[in-house]
Amino acid sequence: MKRPVKFIITVLFLFFAGNSVFAENIYKFKLKSISGKTIPLSLLKGKVILIVNVASYCGFTYQYNSLQKLYNKYRKKGLVILGFPSNDFGNEEPGSNTDIRKFSHIQYRVEFPLMSKVRVKGKHIHPLYRYLIHHSRFKSDIRWNFEKFLIDRKGNVVARIPSPIEPDSTKVVSLVESLLKQDESNYSSLSGNYRSSNKD
Repeated sequence: MKRPVKFIITVLFLFFAGNSVFAENIYKFKLKSISGKTIPLSLLKGKVILIVNVASYCGFTYQYNSLQKLYNKYRKKGLVILGFPSNDFGNEEPGSNTDIRKFSHIQYRVEFPLMSKVRVKGKHIHPLYRYLIHHSRFKSDIRWNFEKFLIDRKGNVVARIPSPIEPDSTKVVSLVESLLKQDESNYSSLSGNYRSSNKD
């Protein structure tokens, strides 16, 4: 007996929608910077990466300060912070990419790279975020703005950090430092692969 066409379409949709979950590693993804430039994550091989979904009008927006502080301290040692603006929570990031970039720079002097506005939950979730959730220890949806994922030098998701925990807290700093020390000599030659700011 032939399977209903609707069933087949559903199966195909689920396969392609979830395909990013089974990407070989995080370096297979390509991102759009806040100015629209394509950024292959492969450029960040050998870096420790902190990925954060940000918003301009959130109770946690002040964390831009501690994120920038963390970036200033460890960027030369191999830390990259990537901010992903999202309007998924409480309409707290309603502006355009231009608005977001201007706000973050003027109000918080943000210099770490910001990406184009994305969805971090729901049907239209960005493929990278689908991957991050699937490969983290806790596989629940993103709960709010300023949730953080920490990626080691080999591209592994090693920590998922809730919104209330400050980026420059003792626990986060200790984890970042330990990851930066891992195989440091093997990756020192890659330190110039990606140098950018939220102006890109």
